[in-house]
Amino acid sequence: MPNWDKRYAEADGPLFGGVPNNYVVQTVARLDFDARSALCLADGDGRNGRYLARQGLAVTGVDISAIGTAQAKALDDGAGVPVERITADLGNWQPDAEKRWGSAFLIYLHCEREVRQRAVELAASHLESGGWFVAEGFAADFGDGPRMGPGDPALLYDIAEFDRWLPGFELVEAIQGTIRLQEGSKHQGLAQVVRYAARKT
Repeated sequence: MPNWDKRYAEADGPLFGGVPNNYVVQTVARLDFDARSALCLADGDGRNGRYLARQGLAVTGVDISAIGTAQAKALDDGAGVPVERITADLGNWQPDAEKRWGSAFLIYLHCEREVRQRAVELAASHLESGGWFVAEGFAADFGDGPRMGPGDPALLYDIAEFDRWLPGFELVEAIQGTIRLQEGSKHQGLAQVVRYAARKT
């Protein structure tokens, strides 16, 4: 896994840009999206959690990087946006047993498969009935398409994994294809990605 503290410390500005991920924006704009709270896993310097808070959701952002989390808090304060920020490793983080969210967002968490699976299953167990699980990440099977993202296949996303890890969820969308990313210095250009959304039944 990359040294995220080092990456955030060396960045000239927001590592993945100052605007939210397009899939997050598109999901919140859906007519059937009714969540009033959100858990943002691997929220980095906070662009997605901050956007969701601006839409009126009560947001909890979790990230492994203390520096990224500190930057997120500073940007939240500057924007006058309230977000609960937690620095924690998703390999062992555990929220309060009774805590529930109306949605969970997993946007470009690229880590070992075991940690990713735990993060998905943890989010699922803490969603309210009808709660949304939403993910976007670089696709493991990119074929002849444009290549972007980690070189280790174990860090990439597979739709079938989400199907296995979210039994009993109602599928809303499962797509793999090419999109153009414009997210800071790290995500620029055409990329093969997986987009996945499902609701807890």
